[in-house]
Order: sequence, then C-alpha cells, then structure tokens
Amino acid sequence: MKTIAVRWFEQRGYQYELREYEFNETELDAISVAEKVGMKPESVFKTLVARGDRHGVMLACVAASADLDLKKLAGLTGNKRVELVPVKEIQSLTGYVRGGVSPLGSKKKYPLFIDQSALQFEKISVSAGMRGVQMIVAPADLARAGEAQLVDIAKTLDD
Repeated sequence: MKTIAVRWFEQRGYQYELREYEFNETELDAISVAEKVGMKPESVFKTLVARGDRHGVMLACVAASADLDLKKLAGLTGNKRVELVPVKEIQSLTGYVRGGVSPLGSKKKYPLFIDQSALQFEKISVSAGMRGVQMIVAPADLARAGEAQLVDIAKTLDD
C-alpha cells in the first residue's frame, strides 16, 4: 500500500512496517485502531489538524490514550489560541480524510508537533494516509522525516 505518506518516509530511507486493519465509520477513533493493529493505545498516535489564531494550520500527534492540550500547543507555537479545525476542512487542508490523516505528506507542509511520550517506545503507529492502514515507525525517524518538534502537548483523557 504505497500511500503518499509511505512514499515520503521511504524516499528518506527510513524503515517501517505497514499494518492493515478492517475499519468502519463508527470505529475511527485511535483506541479502536490500537486494538485492531495489536498495539497499546499509548503507542498508537493520532494526527490532529489544528489552527492557531496567529500562525495558522499545524499538525499534532498524540497517543490514542491522550488528548491534545490546546493551551500547551498555543504556548509552544506563539499563538494565543489554538483550535482543532472542523472535520469538513481536514481533507481540503491536508488531502487526507478523517481517520486517515498522516503526519507526513499533506498537500501543504505544515508545522508538525509530536508529543514527547512517543520517545518512550521503540516503535509507534501512525496513519499511513488512508483509513485501514497504519505505519509502524521509530519515533525519532518520524520526527526527522516530518521535521517535527518533539514536545509536551498531551493531557490524559481524564484531565
């Protein structure tokens, strides 16, 4: 399954594994994906599309078991406020559909922020750019390939 994200990663010479899984419209959440690809939710990262009031669109990756802390992200990016973009805008901004947003290979190059918790794992899972396919990658390779910053941007789901 050679998606744009997979090609992007490959062209930079990084190793990865692809895992395909059955998906349906009611199970697009990252916790369900983690179960389907046989990984812990802490090591499966969802890619969220956000927009800052001063610096525009950005991508943020946090574990399935966490939420994106919009206040932390705003502070790190020089924005007063950051909000998730409406679902209807995701495809026009990134080229990806909800449930298949990859941190790599969007239509336009956006700043990428990956929660630093990724570094506690040898491998993490991110969307390969389409629903039903995950890329298993080394977090440092993902950060290099996406020119990402590894930062503290997550909060636990019960915060």
